[in-house]
Parts: sequence; C-alpha cells; structure tokens
Amino acid sequence: MSILPAGTNKPRHIAIIMDGNGRWAVEKGLNRLEGHIRGAQVVREISTFARELNIPYLTLYSFSVQNWNRPAAEVTGLMQLLHDYCMQEGETLMRHNIRLNTIGGLDRLPEATRIAISNLIDQTAGNRAMTLTLALDYGGREEIIAAMRRLAVDVKTKRLSPEAIDESAINSRLDTALLPDPDLVIRTSGEQRVSNFLLWQIAYAEFHFTKTRWPDFTKDDLLKAIDDYSHRERRFGGLESTSATAATLHDSDDAFVLGDLPLTDDDDLDKGPRPC
Repeated sequence: MSILPAGTNKPRHIAIIMDGNGRWAVEKGLNRLEGHIRGAQVVREISTFARELNIPYLTLYSFSVQNWNRPAAEVTGLMQLLHDYCMQEGETLMRHNIRLNTIGGLDRLPEATRIAISNLIDQTAGNRAMTLTLALDYGGREEIIAAMRRLAVDVKTKRLSPEAIDESAINSRLDTALLPDPDLVIRTSGEQRVSNFLLWQIAYAEFHFTKTRWPDFTKDDLLKAIDDYSHRERRFGGLESTSATAATLHDSDDAFVLGDLPLTDDDDLDKGPRPC
C-alpha cells in the first residue's frame, strides 16, 4: 500500500455505497449475515484510514429505506450489527478524533440500537478531525419529500415567501444541511447506479465504480478511488479548471465547517439533522 503523493487533489467529502456484502458471503458458501459482519470490519478500517488521509467528511450508505424489505432475519442481524458497532467503536472514534453523525431516521430502529447510536453520537460530539455520517433508514427521494414538506409549512405559515425558495432554502431543510456536498461517490460490487442515495447532493459529484465487493474493499482500493478523482477536472457546469472552482467552493472564508458551530442549550436540534 502506498500513501497519497504530496499535493494530491483530495476530495473533502467521500460518500460510499457499500454494496456486495450478501453476494460476497454467498460466493463463499456462507450465510449472508457473515458478509455483513465482514463489511462492518471494513467500515472500521476504511473510516480510520480516511481519517489518516485527512478526509474531513465520510458518509456511508448503511441501511436504506428499501432495506426493510429484506428477509426479517437479515434485517434483525443488521440491526444487531449496528448496535454492536456503536457499543464497540467509541474508543476507536475518540482516539482518531472522529465524530459520529446520522442522516435518515432512527425511529424505526430497535430501541437498543437507537440508544447505542445516540450514546455514541453524544460521546463523540466534541471530536473535530472527521465527521463519519451513517445513512440509516435513509432514502434520497424520501429526504427531498420531507424537505418539501418543511418548505410548504414555512410558506403556509408565512415564514417564507415562494419567491425566496432557492437552492439554499432547500439545502437548509435536508438531512445534510450541515454537511458539504460529496465530492466523490464510490460504489462497490460492480453496480453502476446511485440507488436513491443523496440524490440532491451528488449533482456535481465525481463517481468511482469498482467491481470489488465491500467486504474485500481495502485501503488500496480507497487510494485508487482518490487517485482517480485527483486526475479529473471538475467544472461544475462551467469552463473553469478544477483547481479554481474547487477553491471557490471549498476554501472560501465563508465556507461552513461542521465543527465550527458551537452548540448551546438553546439550540433547537429537532428542526433539522442532528449536528453531531
């Protein structure tokens, strides 16, 4: 494994669709849950390695709204794995200065799993080096529908005029309101679709598809994806070069970084995503 050369144009925010756990297990003659168990180990390896690479934001598509349609035994096993991950990873996240964040919903998760997630969110809330976001019971269309409902309520109650609805108004009502849009989206296991993941936020993201199943995804695979990204020109619909555009979007004095906003007891966290 090699490290990134100095001066590599790294993505600020990487989002990963972690696909192929079940197929990995079936190909090896194992129960599908064994693939998810190995996949959870890879989550630890890749998230800590992303931190070592100084990637500020990593978002993982962990459990979609549609995943509830899987066999009950598999869903139960996934919920237990999520619970166990949160119970075991506190020391690792604290040591690497990583905070845990979630998007989607927690209401439908088992109580023990919800409590474990909430406790780990609280434990890591002061960490600032990297934000690890788990998309749980998440769907991009569902997120946009919820944002539109919030907009409708604000218009109905005259807190917002229809003429004032713009990208910023929508961004501020999404689960990801306190996160920058992904620069790089990685999907494992050979599929080349986004599967209802961050549909609004990935408008100008770069994509990297690999046939590697998630349980086999390594640090070298992540480095390969970042190297692929670093050689692309991102024009964002214009004609400027990637360096000038990226600097404007990510490095301006007005850029918001999640860790820069101090929380107070008066903050109304129920009106938006939990800024963890």
